[in-house]
Amino acid sequence: MTLRLDERDEARLAGDEGPAVRTAIRVVTRLATVMGADRLLDVTGAHIDSCLYHGQAVLDFADHLADAGARVAVPTTLNVSSLDLLHPELDRGDPVESRQSRRLMERFEEMGCRPTWTCAPYQLETRPSFGEQVAWAESNAIVFANSVLGARTHRYGDFADICCAIIGRAPAAGLHLDENRRATVVVRLQGVSSELIGRDVLYPVLGGLIGRLVGRGVPVVDGLPPGVSEDRLKALGAASAATGTVGMFHMVGSTPEASTLVDALHGREPDEEVAVTAADLRAARDRLSTTTDDRLRTVSLGTPHYSITEIGRLVELLGDGRVADGVAFYVSTGRDIYHEVELRGWADRLADAGVTVVTDTCTYFTPIIEDLGGTAMTDSAKWAYYAPGNLGVEVVFGSVEDCVASAMTGRVVRDESIWADA
Repeated sequence: MTLRLDERDEARLAGDEGPAVRTAIRVVTRLATVMGADRLLDVTGAHIDSCLYHGQAVLDFADHLADAGARVAVPTTLNVSSLDLLHPELDRGDPVESRQSRRLMERFEEMGCRPTWTCAPYQLETRPSFGEQVAWAESNAIVFANSVLGARTHRYGDFADICCAIIGRAPAAGLHLDENRRATVVVRLQGVSSELIGRDVLYPVLGGLIGRLVGRGVPVVDGLPPGVSEDRLKALGAASAATGTVGMFHMVGSTPEASTLVDALHGREPDEEVAVTAADLRAARDRLSTTTDDRLRTVSLGTPHYSITEIGRLVELLGDGRVADGVAFYVSTGRDIYHEVELRGWADRLADAGVTVVTDTCTYFTPIIEDLGGTAMTDSAKWAYYAPGNLGVEVVFGSVEDCVASAMTGRVVRDESIWADA
């Protein structure tokens, strides 16, 4: 398929709008060719993952663009960085790398990006609406935008994201197009108890299983009660994007393009149907743990960043209690959410309970955790999937209720009863 460019795109390639724009459109048109797009389309916003420091090459590219005068053409938010600017005392990394990380953040701000520093831009006050074309990076944000908001973005990564933002254009391919948003795999729960279906912990576990099952497919979950909350959909999407390459899912009665199963399938038969049993879910949960050692050292929540509702639930579970001596407890959230936490008086309560709030970054790749030698516990399938490889830490996955109970007793405890067959 031949890529056709309009007059302005051709002028940009010729350098009429300067070297930064020329670099950006060269990257986007090359990507469009690889994706088989026949044209570019306008986007109304972008979310950038390139602001996370992975080495000198990332900073070099940002320097190249910023030094050439690059400015984003559409409202653009920034993903987590490698530093918590609100709590710099948490940084345990190499000082030189920290300076490089800070410089990278500054360069993206110079290009006109909003310093939001969150992996959950959909929790900001302004977010894309149904059918809106955007260019988002960060896997959990991508799947949420497509699935829960009904906005349209493909899976963009470093460098492509900022280039799309600079020209306000993206390839007309992938999940931007109707035909690629059709559900291809039907997932049905079978013999799963109503108690488990009613618990938050089902959704990251189911998402982790779905990611392994469908790969690049577009799954549709059928049979769950309608009106599943955004936090639960967030957890499912983040897990499926981490363990697989899911960029979009449907849930009948809960996501905007799946009011019925027929709608999600675009009136066609699925490529595959999968039954998920209680035993499948328990096995998926167990795969998210790397140890049976119950000597707890760390708890980490908030991957993706916790919402205000999730932090409210954490405060409720903590009650008047406190984390046991010897246990480090972290919860990550966006700075916008943290501001609301402070307004509600929860920041002091969390600190009194021994909980450290992390903003702007995430504990599975930033050197914040004090002791990596003991067992770490999380309610995030994404954190459980990445932290062992990134940090070398042994992980136990559990519900948020399990995590709080474990932190307060100083050893791993989990409610096993909810994982039994119906």
